Amino acid sequence: MRFPFRRPRIPVLVLHGMIARRGAIHIGAYEKPIARAAAMAKRCGHLVLDIDSPGGSPVQSDLVAGALRSAAEKDGFRIHAAIADLGASGGYWIACAADRILANPMSIVGSIGVIGGGFGFPEAIARLGIERRVYKAGANKQRLDPFLPERSEDVEFTQALMTDIHQGFIAWVKRRRGFALKGGEELFDGGYMLGARAVEVGLADGLGDVAALVRELGGEKARAVRFGPRRGWLGRIPGLAFDALAERAAEMRFPTLG
Repeated sequence: MRFPFRRPRIPVLVLHGMIARRGAIHIGAYEKPIARAAAMAKRCGHLVLDIDSPGGSPVQSDLVAGALRSAAEKDGFRIHAAIADLGASGGYWIACAADRILANPMSIVGSIGVIGGGFGFPEAIARLGIERRVYKAGANKQRLDPFLPERSEDVEFTQALMTDIHQGFIAWVKRRRGFALKGGEELFDGGYMLGARAVEVGLADGLGDVAALVRELGGEKARAVRFGPRRGWLGRIPGLAFDALAERAAEMRFPTLG
């Protein structure tokens, strides 16, 4: 039964926070929300992404973006992204899954690069008289150990790994945004810019926000229907501190988009 006076509804997928396997955004948390949002988008022809993320895991960024593209191509709807405060690194990777990207003039956009690093403590533990015992199988199982002197071969290995990830990121942006890009390779040097500048160089298509998109796509009376992982504070509190520590530890050993 149809209700002729029912307000038009536009699905909005909320993507806020760090992208990591145990973070706010990861494919395990978003498989069902993407499917639910896509079911509504199939009927109305549009899906809006509400993005506010500094980035994180390249794997999770790719999986979430890939799931969005697969759903759009399967069900024949268009994706529109609206970047709020941050659409940087992995956040921008996901934004590129959209057919159109909008941002606030003051949004932070881009940061198309890869970062990793940490600290070294070999002299500190020697001064403290600490004897560290590690047992391993595999000559390179202990790469980037913070309690051992840095090895040149480990630095070269890590840099090559980061370069490969960076090239994959660049290829994705060019594939999705090549029609609009107005800059050269400086767009991919890891730097970021404000939303107004992102529009000028083609990293974004225009200025706007979620509310404006919903009105444009559904009319003045349209209503946003938000989709995202179901999280209660009581369920999240025990893991918040662990997640933060785990994320920082991972950044010290493995490259991230952030």
